[in-house]
Order: sequence, then C-alpha cells, then structure tokens
Amino acid sequence: MGPRELEALVHMALNEARQQGVDQAEVAVSHDTGLCVTARLGDVENLEYTNDRGIGITVFKDSRKGSASTSDVRPEAVREAVSKAFAFATYTEKDPYAGLADAELMCTDIKDLDLDHPWSVDATAAIAMAIECEDTALKFDPRLNNSEGATVSTNRGCRAYGNTHGFVGSFTKTSHSLSCVVLGSEDGDMQRDYYYSAARDPADLESGQVIGETAAKRAIARLGARKIKTTRAPVLFKPELARGFIGHSIGAIAGGAQYRRASFLLDAVGEKIFSDIVCIQERPHLPKAMSSAAYDGEGVATYDRDIVSDGILQGYVLGSYSARRLGLQTTANAGGAQNLVVPGNAGDLESLIAEMGTGLVVEELIGQGVNPVTGDYSRGVVGQWVENGEIQYPVHEVTIAGNLRELYGRIAAIGTDQDVRGGIRCGSLLVEEMTIAGA
Repeated sequence: MGPRELEALVHMALNEARQQGVDQAEVAVSHDTGLCVTARLGDVENLEYTNDRGIGITVFKDSRKGSASTSDVRPEAVREAVSKAFAFATYTEKDPYAGLADAELMCTDIKDLDLDHPWSVDATAAIAMAIECEDTALKFDPRLNNSEGATVSTNRGCRAYGNTHGFVGSFTKTSHSLSCVVLGSEDGDMQRDYYYSAARDPADLESGQVIGETAAKRAIARLGARKIKTTRAPVLFKPELARGFIGHSIGAIAGGAQYRRASFLLDAVGEKIFSDIVCIQERPHLPKAMSSAAYDGEGVATYDRDIVSDGILQGYVLGSYSARRLGLQTTANAGGAQNLVVPGNAGDLESLIAEMGTGLVVEELIGQGVNPVTGDYSRGVVGQWVENGEIQYPVHEVTIAGNLRELYGRIAAIGTDQDVRGGIRCGSLLVEEMTIAGA
C-alpha cells in the first residue's frame, strides 16, 4: 500500500469518528515489507519475509480518551475499530490534559527528506552476501573458529497520520543493514565481537568484506583479556557507546520523566548539566538520516533547536500531553527526539587515546545499571587498557561507575568521528575520571 492508499484510510477513519460524535480524533496507518537473512557457518539459519500493516485510532470525547487498533484495514474493520475506541472513551477517567496538539502547530510543509531508497536485493542475493561476509571474517585469522552469523536486512515502510484539525500527511522510508558476529579462542580464552553497517540507502552501506574484516579484527583484539585492579582513571567511550551515554540525559529531560517527577535532571532547564564543551543539537531535517521527520507523531512541524548549549540545558523533549502537564508548549517530540547531533571538539578515537595517556577504552557495555531517577550509573565493561597513549591489552570483568550528573560535568573531549547509524550522532567521548572496579 502506498501513501495515497494509506491517506485514504486515514480520511475514512476520521470521517467515521466525526459521524460518531467525537470531539477530536487522530489516526495512524502503517505498511511495512521486509526481508531478513542470517547465515551461520555457511548455511542459512534464518530467512524471514515480513508484510505487516495496521491502523490505530484514538478519539477524545468530553476530555476522555479511547484507543483501538487493528491489522485488518477493510472498511468494515476500520469502522469497528473506531466504534471500539469511542466506546472505550466512555470508561476512561477525564483528563484535562488529553487531546490533539494545537491546530496552529500542524505541519504545513511536508519536506522530502530523501528517506526512501528501496533495495532490490532478493533472498538468493541476500544469502550470498551474508555467507560471503561471514566467510571473510572467519578466514581473517585461524583463531576465529566460530560465528553467530552474518545478517542482511532490508525494510521499506509507509506511514500516514491525520487528525480532525485537518492535517493529513504521509511518507515512505527505508532502512537496510549488514552485520557480522564472530568468536575467537586462544589458550582457553574465548571472545566475541561484531560490526555492522546501517543506512537508508543501500549504496551507503559498507561492503560485506569491510564488515567481515572489521568484526574479525575486533574479536581478535579481545583475545587475552585480563582483569585490572580497582582504580580511578579516564574512560573513553567509542562512538557507538557514546551515543547511549548521552542518551541517558535525553530520557531524563523527556516530558514523561519530568511531570512524573522521576528524573535525575528534574527542573533542570537553565542549569549546567554538562561540561562547557557539550552541545546537543536537534536537526530533524537531515537528508537520509535515521531519525529525520518533517512532523512528529502528532502532526506538529519539527524544527531545528539546540537542546544543550555550552553544557547548559535549554529545554525539554515534549509532546503535547507532557507539555500541558508542565504548563509548556510541545517541542514537536511526540514519538521522541529527531537526529540529535553532538558536535566534536577533538580528533578521532586514536587521537583521543593518545590524549588520554592512561585509562580505559570502552568497547562493550554489559547490564542495565542506570537509575533514571537518581542518575546512578554502573555498567560492566569489556575494553582495552591504555598506557602512555597506546593500547596495551584487552580487559574484561570490570565495572565503571559514578553518577551521571557528575560524569556529564567531567566530559573532557568529544571526537569528530561521529557514528551516523542511529538517532544520536556522537563521536568518541572522553570522561576525565571514573571509578573502575576490577580485581
């Protein structure tokens, strides 16, 4: 189903809602198709084709909210879903903050953000690509003797959203990826590592050979991992982990965490929550980016803004409901933030290792030891120990710990080697000191 077909379903559901006497209503329709192949040790381990569609309807009546969804998009099924949503709204409690975002905030210019790049790869070609990628990794070094497989994935999805303000919009987007996970062993020590590439456009994916070789090199570099003594030292996060470290702050400034009073960054707008070098920019309209959107989940037009400037928090991440609860206006973030960019002030990972002198490079984080209410942070780590600005040996069975409010203030450098594979674009990130618990 294409954009026009999905928009027709939106109009039909909204008309039905109006006829049933709702005060307001919103409808979201989606259709996704995809292919996913995993090959392990030269054989196909998983081959999956998806073709999913669905429609969700939310209605508001007398400050009460009701929702229903269905994967059946026949007209009679859509009408039934609207009726169910309307019936449910009679049972819910009144909520003065419920309702659509303000009409004047609706997007009037739905930009083409270059998100739709279909990949014509079929199952046979995807299988061959996965096998070649894994084979490249396993042949790289005789110590690599096992694999969790290589995976090729492609997805194309179409979205349409509309509400009773008169807004109806739609767009199509694609996402593709190629990944590989291998295991190595030496003298009884077994280690694993991975690498992947992800992009909107298949032409932007790294080759299977590069992915296989990179996964192999990373797994080999972990062999011989040892424990280290408990100490305090600088910690350097690789880019793919730095974005998660920054991401904890975004969860803490989300509207839900703020109005529930459950955040280590409670009422923090205007406060210095990072070191001076940290800026977090929201850039929703980057072409081909993984979190680009012309409008948010409520039809509100997205816009560029700086969430953090020179370490100071400028604003929260809000949809209309949480904004009303806080007495503020939505920041066009219903559904989450779009393309957060953390500009770098230093070089790449190698230059930051040299700058660090002595410390720990974090290559993998284990466990979920992050308390979003207090900011207490404790994660298991696999990585590399650095002395004299050079990697000395791999380490494991260590834990890094601290409080995020304090750790954010100790960020000493951010690399320009940005990882663009996700919704937060951040380079390598150096924290000047953390507690490292080891033997």
